[in-house]
Amino acid sequence: MTALFALATSLLWGLADFGGGLLTRRVPALTVVVVSQLLAVLVLGTVVLGTGAWSEAGPQLWYAVGAGVVGPAAMLAFYKALALGPMGVVSPLGSLGVVVPVSVGLLVGDRPGLVQFAGIGVAVLGVVLAGGPELRGAPVQRQAVLLTLVAAFGFGSVMALIAEASTTVTGLFLALFVQRVTNVLVGGAALFASVKRGGAALPEGGPRVIRAALPALAFVGLADVAANGTYAIAAQQGPVTVAAVLASLYPVVTALAAYGVLKERLRAIQAAGAGLALVGTVLLATG
Repeated sequence: MTALFALATSLLWGLADFGGGLLTRRVPALTVVVVSQLLAVLVLGTVVLGTGAWSEAGPQLWYAVGAGVVGPAAMLAFYKALALGPMGVVSPLGSLGVVVPVSVGLLVGDRPGLVQFAGIGVAVLGVVLAGGPELRGAPVQRQAVLLTLVAAFGFGSVMALIAEASTTVTGLFLALFVQRVTNVLVGGAALFASVKRGGAALPEGGPRVIRAALPALAFVGLADVAANGTYAIAAQQGPVTVAAVLASLYPVVTALAAYGVLKERLRAIQAAGAGLALVGTVLLATG
């Protein structure tokens, strides 16, 4: 069950990243974050009211608040890094956030077998290569590398925090709702600050473009929510080390989606990375 839910997480995150990437080509990135998360809040609020999840409020929800604060900050650092450095460097480095939940899992007592340790190494290498790292070319700005590592730490921290935010299914609904409300507040504050500095909140074409993009924005927001939920279940069902690595295969999904939908050609190193990620997945699932 751990492998199944973790792989579902990678699928959902990969598709959400792909959809978000397409949207940011015509809508400001911060607006994509805020609107998609706001739509997720509306859906989750209805679920929380319908299931009576409010009754499970407790101190563990601070983990959800922490995830809600860290998530948008990590995403902003990631977008800034993409603006400064080549995607072929930034994207693979961003996937290194898996180190955070894996380290947490080892600290709390997870002890994968030798086959699973091998699977972790192979899968992480595959994820890094699937991003298509640029091995030649101009030096990358130090700021871009630093921002990418900050983003990676943030992404990994969100995985670790959301896994601790609940112990039941209804409690998970409430935790995800609290996380998304915090996302909207933090992202909204960042968007307001950006506009005050002269940034754009609306794309060319104004609100009409936002209205037309609402279905895609809703998909991105809800896929991200679902991914957080399936990851929390995966981390609770089995070793966090296994769940975290399998859930971090999402860059492979994003690359394959770009290949299938946008007809982007996979570089040889990306194809090799996808293959290694698959081998690592098999080792983790059967070890």
